Amino acid sequence: MSETKGRLERGFEKLKEMGREDTLLDQKELYPDLYELTVGHLFGDIWNRPHLSLRERQLITLAANIALCRPHGNHSHFRSAQHIGISKEEIFEVIIQTGAYAGQPTVALATAQFKEVLDEDAAKSEDGDTK
Repeated sequence: MSETKGRLERGFEKLKEMGREDTLLDQKELYPDLYELTVGHLFGDIWNRPHLSLRERQLITLAANIALCRPHGNHSHFRSAQHIGISKEEIFEVIIQTGAYAGQPTVALATAQFKEVLDEDAAKSEDGDTK
């Protein structure tokens, strides 16, 4: 198996474990090389490194994205966090802890983004869509 193929397979498996197998499809459609780099390197290599658990990596990623006030990307990581068992309360504690160091505007944005995720999930539950 080629090194690139191995990275892609590890990346696809990690995305599946995180409940994100349907993400990044815009990259795949627009520029397949970018998609393969993201899946292979970011999720195949970085997210599969030893010494930190998936849970720890997800918490770190949430904190970094919150601190940087990322306008995009947080929604999928909030969903991934919940998918792997990080509770709503734990996510809010990450928002609080990060905001204490990064400032109140980071708390406001992260809270609004997480509320959007919670509202979307609630709407799906009401519609009977559990995906």
